[in-house]
Amino acid sequence: MPAFKEIVTKAVIGKGKKQFTDNLSLQVTNSPNTILGCWVINHNFSGSFSNGTVTINGSYDVNIWYSYDNDTKTEVLKDTKNYTETINVQGNSDTENEEVIIRSLSGPSCSKAEINGSVINCTIDKTLGIELVGDTKVRINTLDEVDDWEEIMDSDATIDEKIDEEVNEDYLDNPTE
Repeated sequence: MPAFKEIVTKAVIGKGKKQFTDNLSLQVTNSPNTILGCWVINHNFSGSFSNGTVTINGSYDVNIWYSYDNDTKTEVLKDTKNYTETINVQGNSDTENEEVIIRSLSGPSCSKAEINGSVINCTIDKTLGIELVGDTKVRINTLDEVDDWEEIMDSDATIDEKIDEEVNEDYLDNPTE
């Protein structure tokens, strides 16, 4: 007859990843001619879990290097983008005590940048991975019914009698015997 043991442990109870795209329109002071580069740095984020939904709040800095004045001068446009993303995560827990672990699987990067007059339109892509860690119970089939407890035996009366017979109580009075 199979027997089961139950183990309560912390485990990943919900996991997923999602790609996000931000379309930004950034106003510049000088009319740009050419975009020379776009970097996204200083990505920070944190998340919380409530009612089956993970809310991620984060920010990153966008730096766009461009030329102007007929490609004779350059400038770097710096802008900080704050974002809030909401994701439904499938889990098997009814409590709100889960720990949320968020990882940047693909950090924010500029996939497209275009000039439109004195505005630079850019597309920023990022992929975030979400894990919910919470308490769960695991049932293990032990196949054989094994008792983990070792039986403690009371002392054996025959052994006690043999010890009593072999002990010389007068040994200290007559050590030569």
